Amino acid sequence: MDKLTALSVSIGVLAGVATFLAVGPANGIFFIWAATIPWAVHFLLGANQEAVCKNITCSIFGVVMAWITAMMLTELTADGLFPLKAGFTVCAAVIVLCLAANLPQLATIPCSVVGYSMTFAYLLQTPDKLNKEVLTGLSLTNPLLVISISIVVGTYLGVASVMLGEKLQNK
Repeated sequence: MDKLTALSVSIGVLAGVATFLAVGPANGIFFIWAATIPWAVHFLLGANQEAVCKNITCSIFGVVMAWITAMMLTELTADGLFPLKAGFTVCAAVIVLCLAANLPQLATIPCSVVGYSMTFAYLLQTPDKLNKEVLTGLSLTNPLLVISISIVVGTYLGVASVMLGEKLQNK
């Protein structure tokens, strides 16, 4: 089997497994969208061990930065200045997120932005999640946990798809 066909079959099979988990036994704690994004990023970063480290480290850093931002947003009063205050809060957090790239371990800014964005996608699109109770709770509704888990699972789905693709190619 040629490389593209082998990788396509591998990704398709694992996407089917991931979908089964997301709509079946792991429904509500494993989000297919939050796994396929880091899965794709794994390939964008070169689909090697360095990609695994960069993807997981920086994406979860983005989750942490988004969580901190969300906690700060819950402290703001919902008055006429809320949009301005929220915009300033996000501005400051994103500047810190980008400046953290001065640390070699956090230098892959796009992954940090992906983690940040995925966290806010979850918080803003899922009803009743952007509140202190959820953000500080020790449960799988807390984005620190649920999005980070999906990032790790998605990254390792990328690893598994490469490995399975190589096995299929050698057949």
